[in-house]
Amino acid sequence: MARRGAARGASDRKRSERQQEPVSATVDGGLAELVPDRERPRGWTLLLDGAPQSHVDLDDPAYLSFEYQRRLGHVIDLAAPPGRPVQAVHLGGGAFTLARYVAASRPRSTQQIVEIDAPLVQLVRRELPLDPQARIRVRSVDAREGLGKIQDGWADLVIADVFGGARTPAHLTTAEFLADVRRVLKPGGQYAANLADGPPLAHLRGQIATAASLFPELALAADPTIWRGRRFGNAVLVASDLPIAVAELTRRVASDPHPGRVEHGRALADFTGGAAVVTDAGARPSPAPPPGAFG
Repeated sequence: MARRGAARGASDRKRSERQQEPVSATVDGGLAELVPDRERPRGWTLLLDGAPQSHVDLDDPAYLSFEYQRRLGHVIDLAAPPGRPVQAVHLGGGAFTLARYVAASRPRSTQQIVEIDAPLVQLVRRELPLDPQARIRVRSVDAREGLGKIQDGWADLVIADVFGGARTPAHLTTAEFLADVRRVLKPGGQYAANLADGPPLAHLRGQIATAASLFPELALAADPTIWRGRRFGNAVLVASDLPIAVAELTRRVASDPHPGRVEHGRALADFTGGAAVVTDAGARPSPAPPPGAFG
């Protein structure tokens, strides 16, 4: 009897998998599309106005497809001993990919997602539901406003992946914003940010300089072609008030399917090249990606 029930369940699931079709909805940020991954039965890619935003595998939430998300996953892995629960804040929710990753790799973690786009949150909750056992709270407010409501010293990790129209909003690029990030972090906690830039990398250099004004320890992971200023792409910045596991982060990033390079210390300071600290008074959004950047 149990075997027949299991067989029926497997049959229903296979039929459901065959019937997966793209789902689209108009959200505050534009047109959101959930596109099935034909190579992973319950994998989905979230696009916003045609730009790939995140990938989720509901069967394997520890699987990270996008290059920058894999690098943020390395930061999560190295932030505490393996399997130890953490308290994490995610600024920018998307498809909740990294919150799912934390819940899978560090059970009993407590997490807060701050995602301003309430219709997007509703779409993701409906089509890609979170594990009801995961300790994840979602707030649909501006990232900086939501951060301001979190108590001092609460978080082991603050992860920023906020884009509006494929650009990071100006008020999330400043020293004042990072001062609030530091307030929320526990001593030794880590801030990790997904940054996007292209030649001449002025935005990236400014973000490093700004983080360095608040945190004594920094590392940056990026594709070699981005380091050389040859193309537009993503870089992952890590900041802390205690030393970062740079050697292991370097090894993991170099072992990725698309190997990257990690810089820190003097080399990273030299790369910054005297860029000015960004403040609220003069902040600008990150640059728009050029045509074909996500082709």
